Amino acid sequence: MSHHQIQPTPALIIAALKDALRRDIDNSAHNRVVMTAGVVAFISDRSLFRGFHRHKALLRAVRDHAAFGANVDPYGEHDFGSFGLFDERFFWKIDYYDRALSAGSPDPADAAVTCRVLTIMLAADY
Repeated sequence: MSHHQIQPTPALIIAALKDALRRDIDNSAHNRVVMTAGVVAFISDRSLFRGFHRHKALLRAVRDHAAFGANVDPYGEHDFGSFGLFDERFFWKIDYYDRALSAGSPDPADAAVTCRVLTIMLAADY
């Protein structure tokens, strides 16, 4: 009896690596998580507790995003999401670069040569 192992496609590998970054968003290793100035202003409330609460809720929403389908994720790479929070609309996007962040990654499916950059923005920033 022969067992055939199904090899994952590059898109499945890329999606898994992007999902891993979002799942462990507080410990992004060599990857980066950045926020636009609009998001920073939104979570930098005068009340330290409120700002902390907004920051954690925002990261949780990005981490837990699971609404991927052919209409919003045509390449199956899990590289974009949108959600509403605190009466605002947010987007997040993951791009892949070489480790020096000077050009695109030579192989986005290879974590050893790729730095993923997760950008969180207000929809109005887009």
